[in-house]
This record gives sequence, C-alpha cells and structure tokens, in this order.
Amino acid sequence: MEEALRFFRAYEIWIYLLLILGGLVYIRKFILAWSEMREAAFGLERESAQSRLNQSASMVVLLLVMAVAEFVLVSFIAPSYPGSNPLITPTLDVLATSTNTLPVTPADISGTQEIGENMLPSPTAEGPGGEGCVPGQVILTEPKPGAEVSGIIKVEGTANIPNFGFYKYEIARPGETVWLTILAGRAIVQEGELGQWDTGALSPGDYMLRLVVTDNQGESLPPCVIQVRVNNPVEP
Repeated sequence: MEEALRFFRAYEIWIYLLLILGGLVYIRKFILAWSEMREAAFGLERESAQSRLNQSASMVVLLLVMAVAEFVLVSFIAPSYPGSNPLITPTLDVLATSTNTLPVTPADISGTQEIGENMLPSPTAEGPGGEGCVPGQVILTEPKPGAEVSGIIKVEGTANIPNFGFYKYEIARPGETVWLTILAGRAIVQEGELGQWDTGALSPGDYMLRLVVTDNQGESLPPCVIQVRVNNPVEP
C-alpha cells in the first residue's frame, strides 16, 4: 500500500498532465460527435454519431474520476502513512565554500576522527542528548530522550560542523532500517530551532528521532539519535 501511495505522490504532476491531455482528446471527440449527430440525415449515421458521443462522454467522466481519486490519495490518504512520503534531501553544491566553524582547541585534538580534510571530535556511543550526539556540533536538545510528544512540536538542537552543507532530521520505528525524512535545512543552527515535527498522523508508540549533519563534500557525522514516545489520542 505504501509503495503505491509513494508512486502516486512522486509522479503526481505527470499523472495530472496525462489525465488533462486525455481529457482534451476526448472532449474534442465529444464535440465532433455532437456536431456529426446534429448534421446526420440518416438514422444509421445518427446512431453511429450517438455511439461515439456516448463513448467520449464516458471517457471524460472516467478521467475526471481518476483525477479526483489521485487528489484524494495524495492529499488525504497518503499523509496518514508516513512511509509513503518521499524523502527530500537537498542537493549538495560541490563548489560551496566553507561556512563558519567552531574553533578547535588543543583539548579537542585528543579524540578526533578525520572527515575529508577536517578533524572532528569522535562521538561517544552514549553522548549528552542521545546516542552518537556531539555537543556543539550534532545534538538534539528538544524533545528530550524518552519524552512523550503529541501534535506539532519544535525540534531543537545544534547542526554546526566544519564546511557545513546541510542537516536533516528523520524518524523510524525502533528496529526499522528505513528512515523517513521530516525536514532538511541548509543553514547552520547553534542551540536553536531546527524545525517542526507534526506527529499528528502517527500511530501512538515509540519512535526513533535522529539528526544527520552533512558537510559540503557529502560526508556525514554519525547521526544523533534519541527515542521518544508519540502519545496522540486515538480517535474512536
């Protein structure tokens, strides 16, 4: 089901264009058949024109129903299935220049790993804020690990690494390997709002929320991951 919904969302514009093109073709056939039926002098010609008129009208109605079905699927049904949303990741600009970075002090050099030409602090397995988080560079501060969330919430933290490219935050059920991207941004965030997360369409339960920060060469630090509980009220 989710794969079908993902297809209809990904190709929404093309589907509408094909339906509009088909509608124009059959509207033209309808007009021609209507004109022929009015001008027909014999019963056989009138019956033939009537048949083409009915066929064209049926196809126009069918295409209109298909367009309405596409709109309902994309606008109302697909949002209730998180896995049907296509992942949105910004395109990297390989010519981008370095942005502001945090200074590296001698105390930071003792535990570093190399990403491209930059030396970054190695994340701990269970750092402050969650698994893999690096204070001052890749960290989630809101919501807190283990927090209960509902409705629309703010996602806050820090996304600031040398040669910053972009950040994104994603969700998945515990144990799942496919992550759904909620939002991506191209501006450095230092202890501020990364964006919002609408949990209203999710089923109640535990979810993993992770922040991924990538530099302008396409290299990413290990993500900062926390677990939260979605506690939306269940509609009767």
